Amino acid sequence: MRGLRRELGLRDLTLFAIACIISTRWLPAAARAGPGAVTLWLLGALLLVIPLAIAVAALIVKHPGAGGLYVWTRNDFGPWHGFLAFWVYWIGIAFWFPSAAMFYMSVGLDTVSPPGAHWGESRAALLAVSLVAIWVALGTNLVGMRIGKWLENFGAAAAWGLGALLAVVAAVAWVRRGPATPMHFIARWNLSTVAFWSNIAYAMSGLEMAGMMGGEMHDPERDLPRAGWIASGFITLFYIACTISLLVLLPPGQISELNGLAQAAGAAGAATGLAWLAPLMALLVMSSAMGQFGGMGTSVSRLPFAAGADHLLPAAFARVHPRWGTPHVAVLALGGVASFLLIALQLGDTLRAAYQELVSLMVITGLLAFVYIFASAWKAGKRLSALSGWTVTLVAIACATVPTEEVTHVWLFEAKLAAGTAAVIASGWWIYRKYRAPRPSPR
Repeated sequence: MRGLRRELGLRDLTLFAIACIISTRWLPAAARAGPGAVTLWLLGALLLVIPLAIAVAALIVKHPGAGGLYVWTRNDFGPWHGFLAFWVYWIGIAFWFPSAAMFYMSVGLDTVSPPGAHWGESRAALLAVSLVAIWVALGTNLVGMRIGKWLENFGAAAAWGLGALLAVVAAVAWVRRGPATPMHFIARWNLSTVAFWSNIAYAMSGLEMAGMMGGEMHDPERDLPRAGWIASGFITLFYIACTISLLVLLPPGQISELNGLAQAAGAAGAATGLAWLAPLMALLVMSSAMGQFGGMGTSVSRLPFAAGADHLLPAAFARVHPRWGTPHVAVLALGGVASFLLIALQLGDTLRAAYQELVSLMVITGLLAFVYIFASAWKAGKRLSALSGWTVTLVAIACATVPTEEVTHVWLFEAKLAAGTAAVIASGWWIYRKYRAPRPSPR
């Protein structure tokens, strides 16, 4: 689209995809589910990652340009379906930002807090630091892909540095005292495992975000398929290796979904006698988070930009900053909605339950758009990929409604999920009708 600059080659696109997909926040949840999570990671790679890579590669060729899933769905199923796909996905990422910020900032606060202080458990401290992190990451994203792509590159490198460090520390701990967890990789199907399957599906998605950058790739038809296959292999290896490493360091029952990486950092330091390991791991976690914030904020801002160009949102969303070449209004809007959700969803429950509600709403709304992605893949002739993707998506949405043990008020949890999902769809319909309605011609 006019005003966007083509800055992404194969290397940048591959690292961009890795930064968007790899999220260290899912590692404690995987380790908490036990060694069977390794089997779930493999199933996720086979049934979702590979079909999604095939689908995105086909759709970027069939429907080139910026806007990704909005453009694919609009062209295949009409403007309302295109808008709905964009809207639920965009809101899902708005939920992602506060939940991810809560996780990453909790790791940082718990690592730097004095013994016994547990700053990461403080709602006020976590809320304040999370808001700062969201706006710093989105603020740096405004200056354009020529600069911004290096943040994603650095974030992807930091994630791999963390994975390598965890693997080395776990190997040392295994040799010195043996693994903290017996390694039985057959998944045990209980409520925790069922709830975690939705996280697996969401954690291994993200390649569609690279597809939203079609207007800024040097050669999307050549580079995106290659980047997709490379990134898919990397993320599968990363998640499996890191999950096993955490289980070597700690038993599943001692791993907190919110603070598990801080616990692992402490266990790593104790196992090796190296006090600097914990702050180094925290630094790598925070660095990977900033790369992910930048990548996801960049890609998702192209959705309202494309919808604004079709006059389905206020005209300001279609504007490109004259100096930076970015859809700056779309970026600022994402930060505003994410900040509001971070504050609103703290009401009426514990901090851990609020985090779980954010995760479940994020998964449900974010994965609804995948029904459309795989429907477009079906129309593009990728039938097997579409069937596999649909199955995983629908099962993951159902699993996201299952409350975990952190939820103390089940009915409040389910009511928030139902009301939140309904509100997302209803608000999308209202906005679409408002801007889709014919405007009176000037007299």
